[in-house]
Amino acid sequence: MERYKDLLAQKEQLEKLIAEARKKEAAAELERVREAVAEFGFTPEDVFGKRRKDAGVPVAPKYRNPETGDTWSGRGRAPHWIKDQDLERFRITE
Repeated sequence: MERYKDLLAQKEQLEKLIAEARKKEAAAELERVREAVAEFGFTPEDVFGKRRKDAGVPVAPKYRNPETGDTWSGRGRAPHWIKDQDLERFRITE
């Protein structure tokens, strides 16, 4: 049983060392990034890319549940009422 407790203590100590090392390395990398941004005049768009103009805009529904009127755009996880069924049966044709 002592072996188990010893290993747990070692694990805790290693986790602390890992956290400290990560914190140090992350700080050094962040400083390197800041220097590059300052040196080259990068903008947030340069670093992270441009945000799409249509990002976050709702998409018109393509499918409707005839029983409840619930709709689905066809994006993301399919709702339970359409899952494993023929999509054409639910397509909105208006």
